[in-house]
Amino acid sequence: MSKVLYITANPKSEEDSFSLSAGRDFINLYKNQNSNDEIVEIDVYNTYIPFIDKDVLSGWNKLQGGSEFTSLKEEEQRKISRINELTDEFINADKYIFVTPLWNFTLPPMMKAYIDTICIAGKTFKYTENGPVGLLKNKKALHIEAMGSMYEQAVANNIEFGNTYMKAIMPFIGVEDISSIVIDGTSVLSKEQVKSKISEEIETICKFF
Repeated sequence: MSKVLYITANPKSEEDSFSLSAGRDFINLYKNQNSNDEIVEIDVYNTYIPFIDKDVLSGWNKLQGGSEFTSLKEEEQRKISRINELTDEFINADKYIFVTPLWNFTLPPMMKAYIDTICIAGKTFKYTENGPVGLLKNKKALHIEAMGSMYEQAVANNIEFGNTYMKAIMPFIGVEDISSIVIDGTSVLSKEQVKSKISEEIETICKFF
């Protein structure tokens, strides 16, 4: 049995979002094919995701200096505790499904905030003399992204930093097996054209995820 984190970042409803509707189609199909797996859904717009701010940095510095956790300020404790919870939950999962739109060439800010909570030195990666090394092994990730323009054109013009970022950050923490489903052309194609393009891809990737 695998534990799967289904992580979404879009304040829209599933009916109004290409990424969320595709993500739901995928996770429903996955459930049918893997009925014994545990699915945990995380909507980063409807859960507490701390930003890496002055409280977090101050608290981390104190802990590195030898201070006890209970000696930290209340806000430092609250934010660092939550980051630890999110990091541990991520480490203890086997598979990850990230669902995002492409906003202004990149990920929504709350997804970036979530990713900041799982990129923790000593837990998901470590520094070595030869550079950073990811610590999460034998795990899989899938990124489902929707974008208004065409993906290949955006990549060629160096204006796509959503899926490109996910394909860089996952191996950084050790998740080498990462797939993508890109729902592109949502602003130039009809809804029916968009859906017909991805239905077969969803079925194909789900078989091997």
